[in-house]
Amino acid sequence: MYIIVGLGNPGARYEGTRHNVGYMAIDKLAARYHIEIERKSFKGLIGRGLIGGEQVLLLKPLTFMNLSGESVRPAFDFYKVEPDHIVVISDDINLETGQLRIRKKGSAGGHNGLKNIILHLGTDQFPRVRIGVGGPGRKDLKDFVLGHFQNEEKDLIDEAAERAAMAIVKIIEEGPEAAMNIYNMKKEKAPKEKAHKEKAPKEGAPGENAPKEEAAPEEKTGADGSRGGES
Repeated sequence: MYIIVGLGNPGARYEGTRHNVGYMAIDKLAARYHIEIERKSFKGLIGRGLIGGEQVLLLKPLTFMNLSGESVRPAFDFYKVEPDHIVVISDDINLETGQLRIRKKGSAGGHNGLKNIILHLGTDQFPRVRIGVGGPGRKDLKDFVLGHFQNEEKDLIDEAAERAAMAIVKIIEEGPEAAMNIYNMKKEKAPKEKAHKEKAPKEGAPGENAPKEEAAPEEKTGADGSRGGES
């Protein structure tokens, strides 16, 4: 069992922003494996499915970025997975736009979402996939990460989100080291992934890939998150 967390801020205002590349990547993964991320639970949107023969929970926290741990911790408690079976996808301002960086564990590196997850889990021993969004230069950091990509960056980020999704598959199938060997390089040097993409399931009805087992708790109300946690 793996819990795959794509970080971002909820709401139309934040769609397509730099801080939401985690959402973008998890949507790519969900589309490829026919997993519907529609149900509210664990203060987030969730979807269940199978990837690489493993049961997975795809989770998009709705708590706003700075409070992401409030969504991840209850999922962690409910499914009782080991920390190394939680994989978090986030943005990274220290990487070139579209570049990936996979790590087995480590500090938050200044990322508030990762910092809050580490705080709530009480450990930093979980893998993470970082997607480069470029640096702010002289721009205000909050304005930069909550801003939208330039037109010339959009294709790079779309491709990066796809590669991040495939990196997740690699982590599930062969472990973080195998994914690091393939994806921890600049995009122009990365090998083609055609053969790996062919491992995706055959076309079928959305949601038919979901395993049948104990259901996660439903949430009757929306996630509680203040605007102060958005950055």
